[in-house]
Amino acid sequence: MTDTAAKATELFRLHRDPALLTVVNVWDVISATVVADVPGTAALATASHSIAASHGYEDGENIPLDEMIDAIGRIAAATDLPVTADLEGGYGDAAEATRRAVGVGIAGANLEDQMKPLEQAVDQVAQVMRAAEAAGVPDFVLNARTDAFVKAGDRPRADVLADAVERCRAFLAAGAPVVFVPGVLSEDEVTTLVDACGPQRLTLIGIPGNLPLARLEELGVARVSYGPLSQRVALTALAELVEAVHAGGGVPEGTRPLN
Repeated sequence: MTDTAAKATELFRLHRDPALLTVVNVWDVISATVVADVPGTAALATASHSIAASHGYEDGENIPLDEMIDAIGRIAAATDLPVTADLEGGYGDAAEATRRAVGVGIAGANLEDQMKPLEQAVDQVAQVMRAAEAAGVPDFVLNARTDAFVKAGDRPRADVLADAVERCRAFLAAGAPVVFVPGVLSEDEVTTLVDACGPQRLTLIGIPGNLPLARLEELGVARVSYGPLSQRVALTALAELVEAVHAGGGVPEGTRPLN
């Protein structure tokens, strides 16, 4: 696992750098190749929703783990960059899913808490970090995700933020290098989370309504990823091509060749 361990160490360094790490999520070898070839790309992240969709499954761990591991392994093998994979909620055994992911060259992972009881979610984080270390990758970049805002419903915003802070701190204490809080967050909420977790410990998702990247970097956010939105952008372009063809047009000028 020497190469994977080295990639994990580099991925860890990229998160600790004060410069904001941006990762546009990929879902197969060709999307990974396209993203990796764009100057400035330092790491890749897979999107479980996008991989599941490309295999004909609904999101939410409906794709069999064997198929997910095969997909992320193909992506890791297609690039020299470090790859972090979305392992959803762990597929029933987060430590085993991590061990298998490391085995196909994955240097980090997202892991959802799905708002499980805090003790259970913390134990899962600790198990993942132990599994990665046992597999020879001590710098495995676990991005421990809390769904506090995703599953907030109509709860008071202050209570949701308090839950997110508690969970993020607990995940960091259990060994996770970084924590992930998806959702549309205000500047005050981002500031509170960075203050609670420390600079370069918080990762966010780049969705409409969130702060500009430059401001997130100033606030000390470690990373911004894009989840299934990158695939949606690609599929929107595909749909627009079909509409243009139906209207008598064709391939847009400036379309880039594939390598």
